[in-house]
Amino acid sequence: MIKGKVALVGSGFVGSSYAYCLLNQGIANELVIIDVNHKKAEGDAMDLNHGLPFAPPMSIYAGTYADCKDADLVVITAGANQAPGETRLDLIEKNSKIFQSIIGEIMKSGFGGLFLVATNPVDVLSYATWKYSGLPPERIIGSGTILDTARFRYMLGEAYNVDSRNVHAYIIGEHGDTELPVYSLADVAGRPVRDLMAQGVGPNEQQLDELFVNVRDAAYHIIERKGATYYGIGMSLARVTKAILRNENSVLTLSTLLTGQYGLEDVYIGVPVIINRYGIREVIELSLSDDEMKKLHQSAKVLKKANQSIPVH
Repeated sequence: MIKGKVALVGSGFVGSSYAYCLLNQGIANELVIIDVNHKKAEGDAMDLNHGLPFAPPMSIYAGTYADCKDADLVVITAGANQAPGETRLDLIEKNSKIFQSIIGEIMKSGFGGLFLVATNPVDVLSYATWKYSGLPPERIIGSGTILDTARFRYMLGEAYNVDSRNVHAYIIGEHGDTELPVYSLADVAGRPVRDLMAQGVGPNEQQLDELFVNVRDAAYHIIERKGATYYGIGMSLARVTKAILRNENSVLTLSTLLTGQYGLEDVYIGVPVIINRYGIREVIELSLSDDEMKKLHQSAKVLKKANQSIPVH
């Protein structure tokens, strides 16, 4: 029986934004906040509790790794942040060491739920979490390209002057510089983007290419302006949490272990999946164009190489 308990590891910008989303949307019944700076976790719990008169009931407190034992979901946002000029892959060495310690402590508690990883580089650290935890891969979920896909839908909605909730389009691959847009299957209110372009409606090919570059590089633009990105990913993580705790069988672009799908295996990478309370129920294999498939394989190659630098002992 699912009890609706979430353990959040990492109370920085992303973690606290996520916790705020959980409270506002009434997604969880219980939230324990764990941080190396316990006073910060306590402060966040106090601050959030003071909003309870305006929100659905929820138990919120600062805790320790022992509190993960009966959690349905552990969400990890802890780790070193991406600095200006730094790529997500530059963070591997720092964050994989942090993760090795975190996962070890969580598993010691007797935890048997799902992991949701948001720390960058998210695909590599999701793979590391799978290796360090010993849990089945369907129970280790990376935030993957869920935020990139949201950015893509938002920008396409702006370009066509249509509500972004009526835009269906995916960004897949690495959450990073080698990700790719699936324009061959993108549609606006059921009308394929390629058909609209052929009819002279909306952006032309060059403008669509520029739109994707803005999606891919959005984090760099935000980091340059305000130092970090956290609202969008906080809302993305809340969306995944809702799909899990409410057993929605929703389709979201998340990082998962491929076992032959798209001709790839032994790599965590962002693709559309069906997700419910048991984790990744199914990987959805899209009918990609030849060029898209080639780019996805190139993205996987970059991630596989990065995975080799994860310390495994």
